[in-house]
Amino acid sequence: MTPLSQTPRQAWLVWGVGLAAYLVAVFHRSSLAVAGLAAADRFDITAAQLSTFVMLQLLVYAGMQIPVGLLVDRFGPRRVMLVGSVILTFAQAGFAFADSFATALTARAFVGVGDAMTFVCLLRLVNSWFAVRAIAQVTLITGPVGQLGAVFAAAPMTFALASFGWTTAYLISAAIGGVVTVLVMLFVHDEPGTKSVRGPAMSWSRIRTSLTASWSQPGTRLGFWVHFTTQFSATVLGLLWGFPFFVESEHASAEFAGVLLSVMVVAVMLSGPILGRLIVVYPWHRSSLVIGIILSIVAVWTLVLCWPGDAPSWLLVVLVIVAGVGGPASMIGFDYARSSNPLDRLASATGIVNQGGFFASLILVIAIGLILDFTDRNYIQAMSFQYVLWTIGLIQIWRYRQKTRARMKLDDPDRWGHKP
Repeated sequence: MTPLSQTPRQAWLVWGVGLAAYLVAVFHRSSLAVAGLAAADRFDITAAQLSTFVMLQLLVYAGMQIPVGLLVDRFGPRRVMLVGSVILTFAQAGFAFADSFATALTARAFVGVGDAMTFVCLLRLVNSWFAVRAIAQVTLITGPVGQLGAVFAAAPMTFALASFGWTTAYLISAAIGGVVTVLVMLFVHDEPGTKSVRGPAMSWSRIRTSLTASWSQPGTRLGFWVHFTTQFSATVLGLLWGFPFFVESEHASAEFAGVLLSVMVVAVMLSGPILGRLIVVYPWHRSSLVIGIILSIVAVWTLVLCWPGDAPSWLLVVLVIVAGVGGPASMIGFDYARSSNPLDRLASATGIVNQGGFFASLILVIAIGLILDFTDRNYIQAMSFQYVLWTIGLIQIWRYRQKTRARMKLDDPDRWGHKP
């Protein structure tokens, strides 16, 4: 029997409710993607101001990761997830009633806060409820399935906005968050047999010690750079610049551009379980798998950017598939954090790792916008900024891969001592 088949039903229940909370968080995060034109009209803002919503959410999400990790280590994932779900619900309701750009921006900032408090909690629950051999597989299923929230935010929100108007549509989405909050309260327990756990009180010196200990592990640093390097291409395509790039630079129809983004989501979902199985069977080669995926993304982007004229449709399909695989590949960074840190500081280490991809995405979102402004919307030059991030990331991955493998041999010589 596999570790997954031996998992008790309550573990799946806890995971399922936590996953529902994550789905709703992604739904709230992505709900503005289909409401951009309506938001520009409602708040009377420019395209540059509209992009501020995305940059603010990324900045808040990334900046909250370490504080959230510390909170989870102190108060347990159930309490923090509950607080995050409540914040998300009220922030989305506030966005429903917002009638000015400043008010809307404040509401979206709090959406980012609540969103940031969900995923780290869910990963901590996975580590508490599942057997060690099942954790990697469940983690790599969790991220891709959670991205279904972005799919649910597309057609349903488009329909709701058209049928009910801005305020009612966003109030309905807030109500969904309220339902999930109740489910978390009723069914999520921090550990088997324990509803809520508490860690030791955190003084500033203890916080500094915990973060230093987590960051001192080469596996945590490797996880950070894995997350940094694998995720940003798909995130930026899906969150802001994919549709304009395909339509304005590659002259695809709006319908085909939408299909491409949908294909990318499908690639994310299908590749997650496959990668999860691979890293369970070949844990020593996790970093080799990551490097191979990154080089594949680089190679396909190079073909697209260097193609004379518009890239053919089949190549754009290959691009979104390969870029999509980078999403689940970023989850491998969390597996390095898990295998390098004890449970009492796992959430802190996870928060450190989870910053990587979102900081890279934030840098890329801003860089593409600036380059487009300075080059009269030259997407080839703008998208080429990715090579800077790939180069930095690959150098750091190779550096900490060596150090992580050396630590693995030192910590478990019987298992890894024979590896080259």
